[in-house]
Amino acid sequence: MCLRLHEKKNKGGKTTTREFRTATDNFSESNKLGQGGFGLVYKGKLQNGQEIAVKRLSRDSGQGEQEFKNEVLLLARLQHRNLVRLLGFSLEGSERLLMYEFVQNASLDKFLFDPAKRAYLNWERRYKILGGVARGLLYLHEDSRLKIIHRDLKASNILLDSQMIPKIADFGMARLFTPDETQANTSRIVGTYGYMAPEYAMHGQFSVKSDVFSFGVLVLEIVTGQKNHTFQNGVVVGDLLSHAWKSWRDGTASDLIDPVLREGSDSLRDMVRCIHIGLLCVQEHLNERPTMASVVLMLSSLSLTLPFPSEPAFFMHTSINPEKPLLEEYTSSTSHSDQLKSKSRFLRHSAVSDVSMNDDC
Repeated sequence: MCLRLHEKKNKGGKTTTREFRTATDNFSESNKLGQGGFGLVYKGKLQNGQEIAVKRLSRDSGQGEQEFKNEVLLLARLQHRNLVRLLGFSLEGSERLLMYEFVQNASLDKFLFDPAKRAYLNWERRYKILGGVARGLLYLHEDSRLKIIHRDLKASNILLDSQMIPKIADFGMARLFTPDETQANTSRIVGTYGYMAPEYAMHGQFSVKSDVFSFGVLVLEIVTGQKNHTFQNGVVVGDLLSHAWKSWRDGTASDLIDPVLREGSDSLRDMVRCIHIGLLCVQEHLNERPTMASVVLMLSSLSLTLPFPSEPAFFMHTSINPEKPLLEEYTSSTSHSDQLKSKSRFLRHSAVSDVSMNDDC
């Protein structure tokens, strides 16, 4: 089956894998935009001149099969300026292809963590990115017809268009909730370690507050220009959350701000306020984290008094790459517990080992 979602089937909406191949010059290396855990992404151009991005899922990936279904079923029913738009898909034999709008400036991490490009992200742009991502998440959690938990919010899944408007991407791990559902449990953890809420990483419990935690990590990365971890000899020995908390507690939060933002800026107070908001989002206990509706209000109303954050849960001393999706499946609570003890830990807890990204949605 092949279909462009913006056209009706009875009006020529069907497309073919051959058209995907033509658009991407047969998936040429020169058109490759990037590679993820489930396959490759290519730039393409339709016959009408429209630029597109094509995700080609790995044929031998069971997780890719699940991701494909999630992307089609969820994104086809969502529309928001801060969500990437799915234009069509192709399912022919073992070939699974997804067609998206082409987003010109790639992903946020390509700017934020690049020594040369990061200067382009002045405070005005970063603040707009924060607001856009927050509104996109609010739409997923409360404002759309559905209630969706993204489960893999991170800098590399935030795309930036030509106007630097952020668009949340990669819904392969997302989970649809019923209107009355507030929390779910899974024995298979999906997502990216460095952005995971502790209750999810440790116990497989996830909710809208799991996304809030990931957003908090993202806020701290955007304000500081630092990744959420520090490596030493291949092992994570420090994390941004603990550093941010200690600096904020000691009244030196302004020292955390990205140096390219501090020079000659009259917005330091707003930047420190965003660090405060980020810390509220990464609280250890999910009930102490704000909703995305509250976060949007905090970001838009600078006069609003913020509550005092408590110490967040910290990730420490792990050999797991915090940016790598978790893929290794565990088979029992006993083996999972053993992996937790041997592989990694939170500062005040055990933490999660590599586990499967495929979940029974």
